Amino acid sequence: MSIAARLFTPRQPLTASWARGLTFASFLLPLLVWALVSYVPFLWHPEVLISDPGGVSYFKEGMRIDRDVFEREYAKVEASNLPLPVGEPANPIYLPAPHEVATAFYTAFAEAPAMRSQQWLHESLWHSIQIIFWGFVLSSIVGVPIGILCGTYSAVSKLGEPFFEFFRYLPAPAFGALAVAILGIYDGPKIAIIFIGTFFQQVLVVANTTRRLDISLLEAARTLGARRLRLLFKVVVPGILPDLYRDQRILLGWAWTYLIVAELIGTSSGITWFITQQARYKNFDNVFAAIIMIGIIGLATDLLLAFLGRRLFPWEKGRARA
Repeated sequence: MSIAARLFTPRQPLTASWARGLTFASFLLPLLVWALVSYVPFLWHPEVLISDPGGVSYFKEGMRIDRDVFEREYAKVEASNLPLPVGEPANPIYLPAPHEVATAFYTAFAEAPAMRSQQWLHESLWHSIQIIFWGFVLSSIVGVPIGILCGTYSAVSKLGEPFFEFFRYLPAPAFGALAVAILGIYDGPKIAIIFIGTFFQQVLVVANTTRRLDISLLEAARTLGARRLRLLFKVVVPGILPDLYRDQRILLGWAWTYLIVAELIGTSSGITWFITQQARYKNFDNVFAAIIMIGIIGLATDLLLAFLGRRLFPWEKGRARA
């Protein structure tokens, strides 16, 4: 089979080397585009970074000027025989180059913040991780059992799922003011937003996963005398456990998406506060570093959970190949 046929045949498994190469390329290609846009002047660079203001009174060294404005002022001073301004092509300040973000990534952990009111990046991240943990754990403690009951018993499904379907369309941030009024201005409202944002989705996802359990397993268990709680805990829960584990991995990602909104509520803290502060002072290299760190933590967590899942449910690998 040719390479093209192997790559573009539906559901065709890849060799280990191709899988590793394409995985590496999925990160390399965006980085390559970013580097090209940052370092190749003629690709974009809509601004000019002033190194010498020349005869233009309002130009300052280090100022970024739109290219058309620079060219217009350049023509004016050239016609007036004044000193010519000097600058180099540059991107807007909100798009730092990769090496600037890499430097900021290092200094955010190695050097103390410039202002005492600012937090270290690792302090902000740790605070946000705690918000995610408690919001998602509380959501799972309540949502998973309800989802299993809804997927197992039709009566529970009809009683609960219509309301959950309605409520999941309500934006979690809309409850921010109410959460602050009830829980105060500290971490309580943030955890509540994570809870609201994931709980109702979690119930519906888990219920759907439970319904996919092979009905013949339930019929066989009832034939052998299993009833009610025994049927639930000895057949349903073990039967859906691998799929339930995968659902939780996906839902944990949803919890991260609610983090930024949640941390805007109440007191300023966490990674959102760090990003907001750095953006306020136009330290966009730090903003990118913090955003990338969130992605790294999320990906590392998912890879760790995937690794644990292969150890906890080794039979799933064989079933997937079948």
